[in-house]
Amino acid sequence: MTDEDDHHERLAVRTLGMSGPWVVFVHGLFGQGRNWTTIAKGLTDAHRVALIDLPNHGHSPWTDRVNYLDMVEMLAAELEHLGEPVTLVGHSMGGKVAMQLALRRPELLRALVVVDIAPVEYPVQGGRTDDPDEEASPFAAFIRAMREMDLDELTTRDDADAALRTAVPSRMVRSFLLQSLVREGVGADGGWRWRLNLELLERDLGELRGFPDPPPGATFDGPVLWIAGANSTYVLDRDRADMDALFPATRLVRIKNAGHWVHSEQPAVFLETLRRFLAAVEA
Repeated sequence: MTDEDDHHERLAVRTLGMSGPWVVFVHGLFGQGRNWTTIAKGLTDAHRVALIDLPNHGHSPWTDRVNYLDMVEMLAAELEHLGEPVTLVGHSMGGKVAMQLALRRPELLRALVVVDIAPVEYPVQGGRTDDPDEEASPFAAFIRAMREMDLDELTTRDDADAALRTAVPSRMVRSFLLQSLVREGVGADGGWRWRLNLELLERDLGELRGFPDPPPGATFDGPVLWIAGANSTYVLDRDRADMDALFPATRLVRIKNAGHWVHSEQPAVFLETLRRFLAAVEA
């Protein structure tokens, strides 16, 4: 996964599959590479797959700031180690990282898949809506709820689930967040901790709203699949112009009965959509 002498600079990477072109998955805010395991296993008959933990998430190192261009640099280093252009799949925050990498290091990619995010700035709370009075996704509230949890008082994971219930009404989202809560040690020496760098993410959450200006004139002209949840507010009709300007070979697919976590809510449809795209790219 990493060399001992440069562990502090390398991202955590898990690989699956023995042969075939590389497909690399990059998760969103609060996630980790393991979130993509089900989809990844559905590709290993014909692909090698890499599941990457972004900095301040999962098993990857914590950093001093949250910055898209820093994440691009660290991700590019991992792709260089793979030794050939990859199909890069990024969800939400990871989708923004993937788009920025495609615009700055296009030689590392053969194709790009962007999942439920657009190359635009988002409101403070996360998602968007055409109704200005409707509240968007409360990511800041999620962080507050996780930071306020008294980890020393937790006995079971059910206790943690109950502590998040008010701020995070969705059982699916609570389950997703709690994947980053781990227990280490046993007995009196055991304790709970978050793999997420919550203090930093809360401080720099505003950075994740934006989309850094690409290099002047930059475009990624390779094939791009843009997947959105039909019930999500993250990809709106007005985003099409921004996407086409930067990624002229984009095909948009909206998956029914899915919101922002489209790959978790409709995994079979998502996998089939991805497999068809990969087949076309690799034909």
